[in-house]
Amino acid sequence: MNVAVIPARGGSKRIPRKNIKPFCGKPMIAYSIETAKASELFDKVLVSTDDTKIAEIAKDFGAEVPFIRPAELADDYTGTDEVFIHALNFLTKSTQKYSYACCIYPAVPLLKVSLLSEGLDRLRVNNATSCFPVSEYFSPIYRALEINEKGRLGMIIPKYKSIRTQDLQSTYHDAGQFYWVNIERYLKEESILSNNSIPIVLPKYEVVDIDSDEDWKFAELLYSMNKNNHNEKKYYG
Repeated sequence: MNVAVIPARGGSKRIPRKNIKPFCGKPMIAYSIETAKASELFDKVLVSTDDTKIAEIAKDFGAEVPFIRPAELADDYTGTDEVFIHALNFLTKSTQKYSYACCIYPAVPLLKVSLLSEGLDRLRVNNATSCFPVSEYFSPIYRALEINEKGRLGMIIPKYKSIRTQDLQSTYHDAGQFYWVNIERYLKEESILSNNSIPIVLPKYEVVDIDSDEDWKFAELLYSMNKNNHNEKKYYG
């Protein structure tokens, strides 16, 4: 059996009420819930939240909210691992036994059902502890610049100053969409990223980290474009 866990706290700072703010006609969290349910990969879609309003909206869209998350797991410093593990430990007390779990972030309106399915397939085939999407950095991180206290630019790692970008190793960042895990192994390792993690590499245009009003507007634009393209394909067959 598989379970989806959607962590959604109420105290988002950069975009207030981000997880239930209307996005293209629906509360943001609705997209994660609906995509999880549409995938038919999960026997349960669970939302972990400290906020009663988020809980109410999550239930309206078909998720289960079997507990209200403790306040100590809902501050600005609580990591995803802690929240995910808390939810999985809660589930281990039930009579139902789950083999795989997927932590899906609540602000991923561009997430595709096919990507969730691919993540689970890769996790199983590769006998991994975790599988999640990553994307290549737009520019090589080895050529990163900093602005010093005098307002002047400098290389963070000076030894790479004269090396061509095409000669530098490719580097990747977490796409911040979801994490599939083998529950038994994950609860032993207690870290999504381990030496037994495998990636799904996404193109840069499929990754949007929604942390500002500018990000929000860009995500709405991408969502609308994708929706229009989908409708055109259906119309023209």
